[in-house]
Amino acid sequence: MAAVVGDEQLRRPGGYAVQVLLVAVCYFAAGRLGLLRELSVEGAVVTPIYPPTGVAVAALLVFGLGCWPGIMLGAFFVVLSLTTPSPEVLGVLVGNTAAPLCAALLLRRAGFRSDLSRLRDGLSLVFLAALAAMMISATLGVGLLVLSNRLAGHSFWLVWLAWWVGDAMGVLIVTPLLLMLYRVRWPPPTVRWKEATALAVAACALVPLATYSSMSLLFIVYPLLIWAALRFQLLGSVLCALLTSVVATVAATNGVGVFARLTRVEVMVQLQAFNGAMALTALLLSAVITEQRNTRRSVEKACQELVEVLEHLNAGQAPPPRRPPGEDDTDDRPSPTGTP
Repeated sequence: MAAVVGDEQLRRPGGYAVQVLLVAVCYFAAGRLGLLRELSVEGAVVTPIYPPTGVAVAALLVFGLGCWPGIMLGAFFVVLSLTTPSPEVLGVLVGNTAAPLCAALLLRRAGFRSDLSRLRDGLSLVFLAALAAMMISATLGVGLLVLSNRLAGHSFWLVWLAWWVGDAMGVLIVTPLLLMLYRVRWPPPTVRWKEATALAVAACALVPLATYSSMSLLFIVYPLLIWAALRFQLLGSVLCALLTSVVATVAATNGVGVFARLTRVEVMVQLQAFNGAMALTALLLSAVITEQRNTRRSVEKACQELVEVLEHLNAGQAPPPRRPPGEDDTDDRPSPTGTP
């Protein structure tokens, strides 16, 4: 679908320009939002979660590879809002553009489905798009800081790790959310809203308690993730993970709760480990549940077709024609409440 949308836009210059501008605006807005919370590591400023990487990967998957100028344009304005233009800025722009492009190409090569309905889709997003591709932006960005004498050489790996994890977290949390919102059915059905409201209330109560308490209570958010994944699949679990990551990042940058009395490096390590483990749990668990649900639907459909064939044979009639594989009368796009 991404390739189709991209080709149509490329054939319409006006539509393509609007598409590029839209991607640039979204990238810049996400960048400014991510920079609201920063951590200083060895004198370098990094963000625990960098949402623009997730926006960029989602845009490339939805609109096609042709929207890459919007990513570079948005990255340019993000960098411009932080510092004056310099020769190394070009390298940062190349890295911030090349990493999402590489992620999209790797996902396409792996046969990635944007509905994340299979476990292999979740694994591809984690290991190819987030962990592997984001090494490009981290390596170029930190390498240029060292070459321009803005960062000491002995601090390369620590800053590189923080940069890489921040970019990867943007892909793990933001990309699935945007892909689900793009595919969701509107208007949403009214079933399960009571349960969804209960989950939201529980999350809003327990997440701040877990992150702002001086006791180590971060583990209590995992039952919420499991609940969200079981009942609302990917959209619910990713929203829960996003809320938890944002609250934990605010607590960490303020140095309160479980992050109090920790050094900057310890805060970064603990926060990134928590956010990473939570995002992986939400993404992979919901992918497994969705895959099992789709398998159950396929089995039920096959059983129903078999019953219809047997009924026609018992009545002495010819069996009904079988529908081609993949043809279904129902809309399998996810709903906000996780209903089939």
